[in-house]
Amino acid sequence: MWTINDFPAYGNLSGCVVKRYKACPICGDDTPSHRLKNGHKICYIGHRKWLPINHPYRRQRAAFNGKPEYGIPPEPLTGEEVLHMVENGDRVCWKKKSIFFDLEYWKYLPVKHALDVMHIEKNVCDSIIGTLLEIPGKNKDGIAARLDLLNMRVKTYLQPEYGERRTRLPPGPWNLSRAEKREVCNSFYGMKVPEGYSSNIKNLVSLQDSRLLGLKSHDCHILMQQLLPVAIRSVLEKPARYAITRLCFFFNAICAKTVDVSKLDKLEEDVVVTLCLLEKYFPPSFFDIMVHLVVHLVREVRLCGPVYFRWMYPFERYMKVLKGYVHNRTRPESCIAERYIAEETVEFCTQHLSDVSTVGVPSSQKMGVSKPLSGCTNTEEVLPYIEQHMIHIKTAYPKFRKRTKWLQDKHNSTFIQWLRFKV
Repeated sequence: MWTINDFPAYGNLSGCVVKRYKACPICGDDTPSHRLKNGHKICYIGHRKWLPINHPYRRQRAAFNGKPEYGIPPEPLTGEEVLHMVENGDRVCWKKKSIFFDLEYWKYLPVKHALDVMHIEKNVCDSIIGTLLEIPGKNKDGIAARLDLLNMRVKTYLQPEYGERRTRLPPGPWNLSRAEKREVCNSFYGMKVPEGYSSNIKNLVSLQDSRLLGLKSHDCHILMQQLLPVAIRSVLEKPARYAITRLCFFFNAICAKTVDVSKLDKLEEDVVVTLCLLEKYFPPSFFDIMVHLVVHLVREVRLCGPVYFRWMYPFERYMKVLKGYVHNRTRPESCIAERYIAEETVEFCTQHLSDVSTVGVPSSQKMGVSKPLSGCTNTEEVLPYIEQHMIHIKTAYPKFRKRTKWLQDKHNSTFIQWLRFKV
């Protein structure tokens, strides 16, 4: 048993602090955090702790924070430790005692509040898309981010260059030129997916500004799962492209309907290396708390099972249904209650009127579409009749005997009736 919420509600429900230096509820006091003086925000870098002791990334300095890494990964907090901290008045990581601790078994659960993969995936996707396309409000790069690199004494070749009229930012591994941004947007604009697979990506692309606008959670899910690696494979520098592609493959793996338990350890090692690669090629301001939470997702898959059992897509869809019930905004609860009862009554009555067409429900797009004849046309006994029927159609309609599509449609619509009469 566990709860599922977005991250701010996670903090309100569990009583933990989900911002500032110790924002990770799993790492607790050992959350790897660093304050950016110019960006005026907390970044969560230092994922080399989760690497093996002899990994070469631990000894690299210039590519990361300028220091070697000798730390070990923090142990996840248990429910008994959390309860002890709250009862002893620890207000650094915990602001209140959760009411769920009144349940006797709650402190023994390994996962009490699950991380929502839907919101984590959306926020990570927004950060990547916003940084690559330099979307205002979502771009993690800028003068402040470059000055923070200078203060940390890493990647000094990316420091701002001050001129007489303007300040120039040297291109980093994550930067795209105008032509490359246009090419990425054209790739998204021209992508076609099966019906019902996702929303129309073309409507989300602004070719004039080279941006993606109005991305919903499922749009970000489709981008991270399939489309983003295809769109950036010919424009972005190889190191940054490789890191982003690895992250997309990770989300694709943990969101699968079947999870191979024997491969989870390898998957956990791969995502740590992926986060370290992102630290090498992206600015520290890119690493908000959502990027850090990715390192804990495999642990929850191991303890709680596949992701699709516990993400918020079904709950968000149902919340949209409940919001549609509200027509009097001064009495939203009453509207929801009355509409729910009315809908339940109608559904009960429809069980006794199954042969009556429903009023107000739009007909299916597939209504009227003929079913394929593969079931009866693939048998050897029917093949001679198919040839006879095609000859019959060409004889009856000589004007259309060269139009293959028309002949096939006519054959599909009349063959069963003709065969019944023939036999």
